[in-house]
Amino acid sequence: MQSVRQILKNFDPTKDKYISRDFQAFGIYLAEEMNDYKHRAMWIKLAKTNHRSLLEAALSFTKDSSADNKIGLFLWKLKQLKTISTSNQKGK
Repeated sequence: MQSVRQILKNFDPTKDKYISRDFQAFGIYLAEEMNDYKHRAMWIKLAKTNHRSLLEAALSFTKDSSADNKIGLFLWKLKQLKTISTSNQKGK
């Protein structure tokens, strides 16, 4: 498994045309961490539309658990974190 830094370091724009943005590399990283490379487009979309801190918090929560359905747990935690984040922004 490669880190985002390694992916971007090894990126060659003339050869690697599919990963050209940071959120794409982070989406691929999420797919690899969740062992769900088949649905990498979903992970890239999540990385594009959600704040990275929320994604990292949900990933950390999921990695620390011993759940059978880690993808479902990740998505549940992300939804919970987004709800908390939006309610905190409305309160300001």
